Amino acid sequence: MSSGKVGAVMVVGAGIAGIQASLDLAESGYYVYLVEQSPAIGGAMPMLDKTFPTNDCSMCILSPKLVQCGRHLNIETLTNSVVSEVEGEPGNFRVSIQKKARYVDPNKCTGCGSCAEECPVKVDDEFNQGLGKRKAIYKSYAQAYPNAYAIDPGKCLKMKKSKACGKCLEVCQADAIDHEMQDETIDIEVGSVILCPGFEKFDPTDLDYYGYGKFPNVVTSLEFERILSASGPYGGHLQRPYDGKEPRKIAWIQCVGSRNCRIENGYCSSVCCMYAIKEAVIAKEHSKDDLDTSIFFMDMRTYGKDFEKYYDRAREEQGVNFIRSRIFKISEVNEESKELTIRYADEKGELHNEEFDMVVLSVGLEPAPSVIELGKKLGLELNQFGFAETEPMTGVNSSKEGIYVAGAFGGPKDIPETVLSASAAAGASASLLGDVRGTMIKEVEFPPEKDVSEEDPRIGVFVCHCGVNIGSTVNVPGVVETAKDLPNVAYAGEYLYVCSQDSQASIREAIEEHQLNRVVVASCSPRTHKPLFQETMREAGLNPYLFEMANIRDQCSWVHMNEPEKATEKAKDLVKMVVAKAALLEPVKQMSVQVNPKVLVIGGGVSGMSNAISLAEQGYSVHIIEKSDKLGGNALRIKQGFKGEDVQAFVADLINKVESSDNIEVSTGTGVSEASGYVGNFKTTLTNGDIVEHGVTVVAIGGQEYKPTEYLYSEHDAVFTQLELEEAIAANDPKVTQAKNIVLIQCVGSRDAERPYCSRVCCNKSVKLALHLKEINPDVNVFVLYRDVRTYGFYEENYRQARQKGVIFVRYNAEDKPKVEAAGNSLQVTVTDHVLGEPIIIEADAVGLAAAILAPEDNEQMNRMFKVPLNADGFFLEAHMKLRPVDTAADGVFIAGLAHGPKSMEENVAQAKAAAGRALTILSKDSLESSGVVAVVQPDKCAACLTCVRLCPFSAPRIKNYAAEIEAVLCQGCGSCAGECPNKAITLQSYKDVMLMNMVDSLYKEVR
Repeated sequence: MSSGKVGAVMVVGAGIAGIQASLDLAESGYYVYLVEQSPAIGGAMPMLDKTFPTNDCSMCILSPKLVQCGRHLNIETLTNSVVSEVEGEPGNFRVSIQKKARYVDPNKCTGCGSCAEECPVKVDDEFNQGLGKRKAIYKSYAQAYPNAYAIDPGKCLKMKKSKACGKCLEVCQADAIDHEMQDETIDIEVGSVILCPGFEKFDPTDLDYYGYGKFPNVVTSLEFERILSASGPYGGHLQRPYDGKEPRKIAWIQCVGSRNCRIENGYCSSVCCMYAIKEAVIAKEHSKDDLDTSIFFMDMRTYGKDFEKYYDRAREEQGVNFIRSRIFKISEVNEESKELTIRYADEKGELHNEEFDMVVLSVGLEPAPSVIELGKKLGLELNQFGFAETEPMTGVNSSKEGIYVAGAFGGPKDIPETVLSASAAAGASASLLGDVRGTMIKEVEFPPEKDVSEEDPRIGVFVCHCGVNIGSTVNVPGVVETAKDLPNVAYAGEYLYVCSQDSQASIREAIEEHQLNRVVVASCSPRTHKPLFQETMREAGLNPYLFEMANIRDQCSWVHMNEPEKATEKAKDLVKMVVAKAALLEPVKQMSVQVNPKVLVIGGGVSGMSNAISLAEQGYSVHIIEKSDKLGGNALRIKQGFKGEDVQAFVADLINKVESSDNIEVSTGTGVSEASGYVGNFKTTLTNGDIVEHGVTVVAIGGQEYKPTEYLYSEHDAVFTQLELEEAIAANDPKVTQAKNIVLIQCVGSRDAERPYCSRVCCNKSVKLALHLKEINPDVNVFVLYRDVRTYGFYEENYRQARQKGVIFVRYNAEDKPKVEAAGNSLQVTVTDHVLGEPIIIEADAVGLAAAILAPEDNEQMNRMFKVPLNADGFFLEAHMKLRPVDTAADGVFIAGLAHGPKSMEENVAQAKAAAGRALTILSKDSLESSGVVAVVQPDKCAACLTCVRLCPFSAPRIKNYAAEIEAVLCQGCGSCAGECPNKAITLQSYKDVMLMNMVDSLYKEVR
C-alpha cells in the first residue's frame, strides 16, 4: 500500500442503507466495518409491515440481506458501538469506536431465549413502539442479527444489585451471560467513511391539539405499522391500543412534524403521503368488516415511480377517502368509549366535526440528537434542520472529503432512494480507494461438495411460520406432520422464521445430523429467498441445486387468508408436490465465466458521464456512446438547479473530465445497431461499425419533454414548455422578462389517463422559475395553477419563499382544467378558484406549461437488444423496486437517469453513481458463476427446426453443426424452449419432465 491508503471502509449505521453499502463494498473488494449503536442491524425497516407501492412484506425482503451481511467474510459487524473520534485524511482515517458492553457473548449465545423466559423484569418494547413489553434481557426482533440476546443494564435487577436475581445465569447452558462485561475501545484504520445513521420519528407529544400521549387511540404511523405487522404486539390483528376493539373508522392526519415552520421543521418528510396510503389500504385488507379510512392532507405528494397509480387505485378502487383540509384539533367523544372527533376546515373554509375510532398521525422524519452530535464531531456541514449538507450535484459527498452520506442523514428518503444513495456512496468510496482494492479482503472457502449421486434421497423439510404471515392462516404443525409421512423425508420441522440467521444454522445442523442430501423449504417466494438457502446448502457441503421451495405464503396464506382450512390443505399439497420433485433432483454444475473489465455506457448526458467518470477513476476502461453530436444531453438546456446550482458550469466540468480521462473513450453521433452476449461478456456493434466488447452495460439514454397538444402550445408564441421558458429567460426574451402577468400550468401531459404518472420535477421547476422571474422583475405577477404542489424534501423552502414573494398558487381539479385562449396579442387563462368555486380570468402575457417527462423512444430498442423490460409507461423496469433500484432483470445491465423514470438532475447523478457502485460488484471479479438452471439440447433428437431460436426472449439458442446449442450464460431458465420443442430434444436442468410429472402424480397419492 505505497499510496498510504487503506482498503477498508467504515459504514456507520446498519439500517438498509448501511447494509446495502456494506454488501456493495464487500462484493467489490473492500473490507467493511459496519458500526451500529443498537444490539442488532436492520434499522427501521424491520418495524414496517409492508412496503409501498408493491405491498411486499418488509421483513421478508429484508431478511436475506441481514443474513448476507451477517455471513459475509468481509463485513465485520460492530453492534452496540458508537464512533467517538475520527482523525486523518481521505484514504487513511484513524477511527476510535466505543463498543458498549452487551453483557451477553454473541459468539456463545445460541439465541434459544431461555434467559428471556425466566427474566422477571418487563419493560416497554422500543421495537414495538411501546405497544408491547420485552424483558430486561432481550433480542430486538425475531430475525435479528446477531442472533444473540443483550441485557439492558438500566433495567436488569442484577446490574443494579449484584446479589439480586441472576435467573438468566441459571438457565443459560451456553454460559454466554457475563454481568461483569466491560465497555471497550476499538481503534481501526479505514480509507473512507460512509455515514447512514438513519432518522428519528418526530415526537408529536408537544403538539397538544393532536392529543397524542393523552388519548390512547391516537397513535403515530410507526406505531400503526407495528399494529399491522404479523410480528407486532397484536400478531397482525387490527385493533385499538386502548381496549383491543376492532376499529370501524380510522383517520390519518398528514404533515405532523413536517412542513411546520413554527416547530422549525419546515421541510417535507417525503415519505408520509405514500406510507399513509399504504397503511390505509393494508388496514382495509386486515379488517373483517368494511373499514372506513380517511386521509386528511394538504397536498398529496405521490411523486415517485408508480406512486401516482397506487394513489389512484386507493382512491378509485379500494375506497380510501382523501380530504383536503386543515386540522384544528382532536378531542375525545367521551372518556368511556375513547372515540375521537376531528375538527377541521375543508378547502372552502367550512368547518366539520367527524368521529373516528382511531387516528394515525403521519409523523415526519428528523435527525436524532446523537446523529447531529456525530456530524458536528466529524466537522461536517449540517443544514438548518440538522441533516448533512451534500456537495452540489453529488447526492452523497459530504462537506469533508472522504466522508460520504447515505440514507435519511442526507434528507428524508424512501427505501429505494435510500438503497440507491447507499450504492452511490459505496461507488464514491471505491473511486477514492480504487488503487487499494482487494488488499484487505478474505476469500470465501466452502467445504468440498459431497457426492450424493449414489445415495437414496434423504429429504429435509423446513416449514416456516413467518411470524403469523403464514402461521395465522396455515396450520404449520399440520403441514409438518404431513411432510413427515411423505416418501424419502428423513426430517421435518417448523421454524418461526426459516430465513433468519439462527434458522440457517439449524438447517446446516439438521443436514449433518440427519444426513440429508436434499432440502425443501416451505415458506415464501423463491424469487427473493432461494439464493439465501442455496448458499446455506453450499456451506453444508451440498450442491445448491439439491434444493427446492414451496411458496406457502403467497400461494396459500395470503391468497386464502379467510379460508384457513383450504389454505392448509393447499399448503400440504404444495409440500407433497415439491418433495416429490426434490426426490429426483440431481446435482448441477455451474459454469465459470471470465469477466471483461470494460464498460459500455449508452448515453452521454449527465447520468452517463457521471457514471463513466466514477468507473474511470477506479481504473476501468469506459466507452461512452451518444447519438447526438455532443455530450450533455437534456442538461444543455437547463440553466439552474433546484438549489441554485450553475448547471452549465457543472456540465462543462463533467465534459472536461470525460474528455481528459485516459480511461474514457467517447463516440458521438453513434448508437447501437446490434447487441449480444451476457454478463461479463457483452459484444455490441455500434452504428459507426465499431464493435465494443465489455463486461457491463449502463443504459442512461435520458428522457424527452412532452410537446403539448393543449393550451395553444405551438399555436401562440407566448406559450412555452418549462425548458423553453427557462431558455427564454436566459435569452432575455422580452415576452417573458417584460411580462406583467405570467401563468404556469402544472401537470400538462402527466397524471392523466394517457400518462397516469407524476413527472416528479415539474412542481419544483415551476417554483424555481417563479422565483427567478420575481428576481428579474419583482413586480411581475406569477400565477401557478396546480393540482398538488409536490415540493418534496428540502425543496419545500423554495415553495415557502415563492409564496412569501407574492407568487399566487391556484389549485384546479383534473375534471376542470384551465382554459387558455388567445386575446389579441395576449392570452386569457380561465381557471376555477378552489375556494370560491367560481372561474377566475387572468390576462396573461406568457404561459409556461409543466410538460411531462416521457420515456425516450430508444427505450424500446434497448429493451429488444439488452432484454431490459419496460413498465407500462415505457420507462425501464428495475429488478426490484425497493432493493435493486438500478439493477435490471438482465444481469450486468444497469440503468440510470430519466430512462428509468423522471427525477431531478442531482437524483440522476446519484443514480448514475449507484449504477457504478453496483457495476463494481461485477467488474472487480475475475470470473462469475452462471446459473445452473439452464436448458440443455440432446443433439441426436434435434431437427434444427429453429422453434427455440425464434421463441427465446434472451437469444440463448443458436444452430451449430445442424443442431441447436444453448448458450448457458445467456439462458435465464424460463423453460419456453423446452416446453415448445416439438421433438422433446430440450430439457431444463432441475425441471425435467419426469420431475414435473412426479409432482402431478404425488398430488393424487394419499399419504400413508
